[in-house]
Amino acid sequence: MTKLANAYLHGRRIDPGGITGQETVADLVDGSFLAYNGGRLREGCQLFVQEMLDPDVTVGVSLTGAMTPAGLGMSSLIPLMEAGFIDWIVSTGANLYHDCHFGLGLAMHQGSPFVDDVELKDNGVVRIYDILFDYDVLLSTDDFTREVSARPEFQRSMSTAEYHHLLGGYVREREKALGLTSRSVLSAAHDLDVPIYTSSPGDSSLGMNVAELALEGNQLSFDVTADVNETTAIVLAAKRSGGRHAAVMIGGGSPKNFLLQTEPQIQEVLGIDEKGHDYFFQMTDARPDTGGLSGATPAEAVSWGKVDPDRLPESRSEEHTSELQSH
Repeated sequence: MTKLANAYLHGRRIDPGGITGQETVADLVDGSFLAYNGGRLREGCQLFVQEMLDPDVTVGVSLTGAMTPAGLGMSSLIPLMEAGFIDWIVSTGANLYHDCHFGLGLAMHQGSPFVDDVELKDNGVVRIYDILFDYDVLLSTDDFTREVSARPEFQRSMSTAEYHHLLGGYVREREKALGLTSRSVLSAAHDLDVPIYTSSPGDSSLGMNVAELALEGNQLSFDVTADVNETTAIVLAAKRSGGRHAAVMIGGGSPKNFLLQTEPQIQEVLGIDEKGHDYFFQMTDARPDTGGLSGATPAEAVSWGKVDPDRLPESRSEEHTSELQSH
């Protein structure tokens, strides 16, 4: 075997034991997810647990796509926040709007993506792929959003994080009144002081309802400049305290960029000497070859100053399309 061959064949030999049903989740991921997308999932889990969860790492999470309607908030995000594993979030407004349904005790149902949508419309049923719910769920959440956003403490300009914190407090009170616990990401974030930003606040039913109130003279407005400065400050503070910053991205889109652009804001715009985020972990179905941000790799992000080049593995080439990066 040549010296060059040895350089390629240094990975652990593929020789897993049989699955017995007695394995923990960690055992299954570490011992059986050895290659292909399973291998990338294993790398991501190990990166998150072994490095991102160090006490000196600040973890920012971006959330894109219809994740909360499928229950991801209750099953994953709330437990992660409660464990102290998520420090701040950038989400689409839609995810936060649909998150409110659960905190208000409204029902979402499993269904089929192959139903007749004209028939659903005629019967007042809304579909998100294979999630079905009554149209009144939207109307009830709209009423709640407008009622809360019209209150005196909302009558000013504020960052989206402040708005979501205030809104989350009211969702929390509704949960208490209904006898519900750990249902809403907004509610949990309020209690845990985890700031949640929306990169495009007008692009959701939350923003639509706030816009409707403006027609009636409501003074609430979103300060997107404050959002940029606050998120940048979170990352810079993590670095200046001697720590590191990790970017965890579920999906791509605008929230992904809003999370990552904090480093170009520090370096390019503010002229502060910095290198980029220390860790990059993305779960996405987007391809990198279309040129869209949603599929852009961490290696590409290095050229923008978004990811610290010293954190890229020395064996990682520019052509590698893995979405997982560590040092």
